[in-house]
This record gives sequence, C-alpha cells and structure tokens, in this order.
Amino acid sequence: MALTLQDKLVVAISSRALFDFEEENRLFDPGDPQAYMQLQLERLDVPARPGVAFSLVKKLLAFNEPGHQRVEVVMLSRNDPVSGMRVFRSTRAAQVALERGVFTQGRAPFAYLRPLGAHLFLSANDKDVAQALRLGYPAAHVFTESAQASDANPGELRIAFDGDAVLFSDEAERVYQAEGLASFLRHETDKAAQPLPDGPFKPLLAALHRLQRAGAAGMRIRTALVTARSAPAHERAIQTLMSWNIAVDEAMFLGGLEKGPFLREFEPDFFFDDQTGHVTSAARHVPAGHVSSGIANPAA
Repeated sequence: MALTLQDKLVVAISSRALFDFEEENRLFDPGDPQAYMQLQLERLDVPARPGVAFSLVKKLLAFNEPGHQRVEVVMLSRNDPVSGMRVFRSTRAAQVALERGVFTQGRAPFAYLRPLGAHLFLSANDKDVAQALRLGYPAAHVFTESAQASDANPGELRIAFDGDAVLFSDEAERVYQAEGLASFLRHETDKAAQPLPDGPFKPLLAALHRLQRAGAAGMRIRTALVTARSAPAHERAIQTLMSWNIAVDEAMFLGGLEKGPFLREFEPDFFFDDQTGHVTSAARHVPAGHVSSGIANPAA
C-alpha cells in the first residue's frame, strides 16, 4: 500500500521561510542563476541560519513521537536540486526532521500543494502565495525581515490569527470599507447570531485543533484571535468559533489599536494577517506573514 499524508497536518514551506537565505538571494538572477547556484554549492557544508518560520516548524515537528507521526513538513522551493542539498544538510544540522522536498529550479511550485494536501503554505514569494490562496490553500507571504520567535515557551506552539479575511470571510470587512464603521457595527450586531462564512485559514485552525486533541507528551498549542474588531462586533466572531466547535485560548478585540505591542506580549511563533500594515507592525516583534485575501487585497 502506498504511503499517504492524509492523516497528518501537512505544512509546505519554502527554503527562505525556513532558513535565512537573504544574503544568497541578493545574488539571485532569474535570467542567470549560475552565480547563486555556485554560492550554494560552495556553502554546502555551512548550515544556514534559522529563518522566520523556523520556530514554528521545529515546534510542529515536536508533536511527532515514535509510532505517532502527526505532522509532516515538506520543503516546496523554487531552488535548484543542488541548492536543495544544502537545505537538507541545514535541516539535519539543526535537528529538524524533514524528509521530503520538491525543488523546481525557478518554476512556480504551488501546484504541488494539491498532491501534498497541504494545510499551510509559507513562502517568501508573494506571487506563489497568492496563487496558493486562489487554489484554496491557507498560505502566507513570510516577511523575512520579521523578528525571530521568542524561546521562552519551548513546550508550547503559539499561533495568532487575524479574524476577517483570515479565519473568517471578508463579508463584514466589505461593509466597513464601503459604508464605514457605524454601518459595520450595525451589520455585525444585527447578524451576531449568524456565523461568518469560512475564511482561508479556517482549515489550518481546524487542523491545529485536531492536533491539540491528539495530544503529545510535552507539547501543547496556544492560539489567539487578534482583531481590530471591538464590542459589540466581537460577539459575531465568538459565535462563529462556537459554531465550528473550535475554541481559541485568547481573543484580543483591539478596536483599531496597533497589534504589534499586543503580539509582543503573546509571543507567537507566527502571526497571520490580511493587511500589510498590521503585518509590518507585528514583524517588528514576532514572526509574521501576509495573507493576500479579501477586499484589503484587491489584486487577490
């Protein structure tokens, strides 16, 4: 019988999201990649430094135990196969148990999300992320300039999500953009008992919920909803989560306050938001990624 990843939480990640390849990337020329490839070959035995999503990946893989492989992380990269050797040698040096990878040498890799059945795609290439979202996969453009995750919570994976256009659809955000705050609050108060439609990251939250329930010795998950909503619009967000039978550990209804300082205190291993301003604010303190979905991202 063929192996399958069907019963696992599957994360596909690019090499620049997992490792700090920014110095090498500055040398990359799509028209002539030879200089980049040569540099990677010369550094084959030099372990790459951890990148923005390193802590997230390391903690996810810590949920695996002998006989219980609950998480699969797959390298999905525009790198060439030779550069892929350095990636795998770097994972081995960092004691990150990656076994599978797809290296496309410049070709867009997002189509391989389908056979992987990915619950999350993280990449430093915003165009690949946008295409993945169009195909229906949770995906985020990793801000490679983000701060590294705190090492204060080694036994706890912490993930923070924005609400509208991330966990939920952008239905309410469209009302806000078109008619203003008063209409938005009225709309959400009138529909407080009606769950919001699913957003692109609902499948990831559901997969994390299943992973938490499966249990793993020494590891747990802590989630947070970090949203610009305020009372009374908070109620519809909570009612939506209740309708999914999924609870978050913390909810921050900030009413337009800057999110970065609050995320600094929560110390997530990653934060997802659809608005670049919020991602930029967050990235000064924590690992962060942009979800190019909803009305705030018209090109999406």
